[in-house]
Amino acid sequence: MRNTSAVTEFILLGIPHTEDLETMLFVLFVSFYIFTLMGNLLILLAIVSSTRLHTPMYFFLCKLSVCDIFFPSVSSPKMLFYLAGNSRAISYSGCMSQLFFYHFLGCTECFLYTVMAYDRFVAICYPLRYTIIMSHRVCAILAMGTSFFGCIQATFLTTLTFQLPYCGPSEVDYYFCDIPVMLKLACADTSALEMVGLISVGLMPLSCFLLILTFYSCIVYSILQIRSTEGQWRAFSTCSAHLTAILLSFMPVVLIYLQPTPNPWLNATVQVLNNLVIIPMLNPLIYSLRNKEVKYSLRKVLEEMALIHEK
Repeated sequence: MRNTSAVTEFILLGIPHTEDLETMLFVLFVSFYIFTLMGNLLILLAIVSSTRLHTPMYFFLCKLSVCDIFFPSVSSPKMLFYLAGNSRAISYSGCMSQLFFYHFLGCTECFLYTVMAYDRFVAICYPLRYTIIMSHRVCAILAMGTSFFGCIQATFLTTLTFQLPYCGPSEVDYYFCDIPVMLKLACADTSALEMVGLISVGLMPLSCFLLILTFYSCIVYSILQIRSTEGQWRAFSTCSAHLTAILLSFMPVVLIYLQPTPNPWLNATVQVLNNLVIIPMLNPLIYSLRNKEVKYSLRKVLEEMALIHEK
């Protein structure tokens, strides 16, 4: 019988094929990480400080910014820690926590994008009933629901992965603990679990994407019924930021989890961009640059901060 308690910690080998680039990567990633945190904090401050932005759309955007602050924080601090020349070891519980929170926040964002699409669907297709349908109570239930179902999905995937025995080797050929690389280290047959995990990871984003597609098909149909060109343009511009964010969010999931033969270097590159650049860092830019109200509120927040600094 194998000793299943042999592995008490794992060694993160980092991004494949990036040996001797630690200093450059550290400077690059720490810059991205700081920019991500600052951008999302500014969006949060802009929404909270402006009563004009206390609407369902900005309430969900506020939650998205919170997720975008925590999402890169799952893997980035440890990655920056070992890129700075420190230990690459991570405890068994730390590895489990990384995997859980990565999928919890990722799934929450996926559900949140679906809820945001539903919000735009109601606003454009049923404008006269919008305030009744998207009441404070409904918004709170939808926001809590995204986290609740994200937690269920992440718990299922984490349990699925760590119920397996890990008795060596302990080198994780990646920069953080994720399902594909962890399954390779298991001391048991993982073919059935790989199939269940693939279906689970693929089914959830696919279901969300199909719902979003349905909502936006209805939105496009409603927009085309608007007679004025100005009205059509205004409606399209309201949804364009959300659509951009959705496409950037779902593409990495398809590339990483649904490819027939995993490519470690491609997976790491896509996931680093997904965790640090594409989603968390660009979301504040996408939503602020495309939205006059957010830009106005951001300008006010920055002006107030400048005045406080001068005093």
